[in-house]
Amino acid sequence: MQVNRSSLSLDQAPPISVPFRFFLTAPVFGLLAALLLLIYGPEALSTRWAPATLALTHLITLGFLGLIMCGAMMQMLPVLAGSPVPSVEWVTAVVHLLLSIGVLALAAGFLLGANALLHLALAALGGGFLVFIAAVAIALKRIQAPNATINGMRLAVLALFITVMLGLTVGAGFSGMISLGLLIPLTDVHLGWGLLGWVGLLVISVAYQVVPMFQLTPEYPARLTRLLAWALFGALMIWAPLYLAWGSGGLPRLAPDVWMLAPAAAYGLFAGVTLWLQQNRRRRVSDITLLFWRTGMVAIAVCLLIWLWGLIPAEAYRPAWPLLLGVWLLFGMAVSVVNGMLYKIVPFLAWFHLQSRQVALMSMGKVKVPNMKELIPDRLAQRQLYAHLATLILLTLAVFWPGFLARIAGLSLGVSCILLLLNMLQATRRYRQVNQELSEFAASR
Repeated sequence: MQVNRSSLSLDQAPPISVPFRFFLTAPVFGLLAALLLLIYGPEALSTRWAPATLALTHLITLGFLGLIMCGAMMQMLPVLAGSPVPSVEWVTAVVHLLLSIGVLALAAGFLLGANALLHLALAALGGGFLVFIAAVAIALKRIQAPNATINGMRLAVLALFITVMLGLTVGAGFSGMISLGLLIPLTDVHLGWGLLGWVGLLVISVAYQVVPMFQLTPEYPARLTRLLAWALFGALMIWAPLYLAWGSGGLPRLAPDVWMLAPAAAYGLFAGVTLWLQQNRRRRVSDITLLFWRTGMVAIAVCLLIWLWGLIPAEAYRPAWPLLLGVWLLFGMAVSVVNGMLYKIVPFLAWFHLQSRQVALMSMGKVKVPNMKELIPDRLAQRQLYAHLATLILLTLAVFWPGFLARIAGLSLGVSCILLLLNMLQATRRYRQVNQELSEFAASR
């Protein structure tokens, strides 16, 4: 699989406002999650079923991760596969608005116990995600010669569809719209498809391109890229009915738990290969993206250890076990990798759009286009990395000592999200300045 810039269809990239709208909104939802931790403190880390915990989880999964991944897909499909999302600006406006309203209503509905807000959230989130899935599915269907990245994206979008359908069903059960048996097992299956299916498969698919291209590593082994996503999707397809069968009393808990070792081991393999590729990169100097990705890969190994801990019968029903697994899945793996992606994608897009306009105007030597390091300096990104690592450590400890550390972890999360937002605004502001200079040059000719 060729992984170089010459293989990218950069001329088909959407307007820069398409991904940036999602990217710049996402840290705001992270800030709301931090504020929730500051207000509710230990209550948000007491049990996974507490209203504050449910609100916190969905602010991160839907508000932070969901928005960034939707924006990234709308950007990457035309660039990686030459297949633009149809009516991308209209789709962006609708999806961004509906998802933002839906996440706010969902979090408020959980916290206030207001079924009307939960119903609004289900309508907005269902509509937003279905518009996104339909538009992206059209773009994916148009691709005539898909590679491993595109096949992985197709499976990730299918996993998102399953996640959304399960989420709407569970939400209807929680809000009293329908009478639903197996509510707790269905919630767990919804979470599994969301994190291990949608998020995990998209991270893996994107990694096949961005890790070799931006981190200057060797390519992923061909057999791994060809089989891994299919194996993971198939493993989840088997795990879900096994877990629901346990929930209905038809199987012992050990059956789905042991089977989950299959996708867990597959993610462990991906993490190990990624770390090996990074160790053998052509450029030996570490950068912020590399450190974020390494954090995410190490977190996968930690999640595997936590899962093995949960197989001990005496430990599986303790509140700390699912909370600790959630912290490392969300903040250790997913948020780390997404942060690492942003620190390459955001400056790269700003640089590319400015350079393209500079070439079109033939303004070389007249208007200087900043390079990627000038758009977001490493020293600024490094501060946010430290804040993120502090948040991960504090949240881990707060699972066991929430009374003392929950609010401190919330403060650290808030600092991390503020720094991320400021760093992206720095790139946006510099982009606008140089773009204005190019406009003035064009007008002066």
